[in-house]
Amino acid sequence: MDKLKRVLSGRDAEEPSPLTEVIEATSLSWGTRVKGFIACFAIGCLCSLLGSCLLWVPKKGLMLFAVFYTLGNIASIGSTLFLMGPMKQLKRMFEPTRLIATTVMLLCLVLTLCSAFWWRKEGLALLFCILQFFALAW
Repeated sequence: MDKLKRVLSGRDAEEPSPLTEVIEATSLSWGTRVKGFIACFAIGCLCSLLGSCLLWVPKKGLMLFAVFYTLGNIASIGSTLFLMGPMKQLKRMFEPTRLIATTVMLLCLVLTLCSAFWWRKEGLALLFCILQFFALAW
């Protein structure tokens, strides 16, 4: 019956490819995209705020701050994926005018986590958090 409807409506009589079915099944409505953006952005802000509060915890506070601040930035950047889509987001992030800031920010995200977990250098983690902030503001 579906084939007959497609033929009569002038659409292709071919079955859609599996890739087309996946793309159509995963398309989000505008309302869902906005809800995803708000949820992801709120989680990012919450992580950053929690990291700021954990900064004052003795001994491990600076490391916890670096980790939660970085996770908050990742979630906040991920929130814009809901609005623009992943490919458009990546294309805009790596435009020539934003290439240096994007590279510095991504490098600082990775180096913050490396300095917190593997190198155990809290001062270095704080420096990379500050550089993350400036790269995001740039």
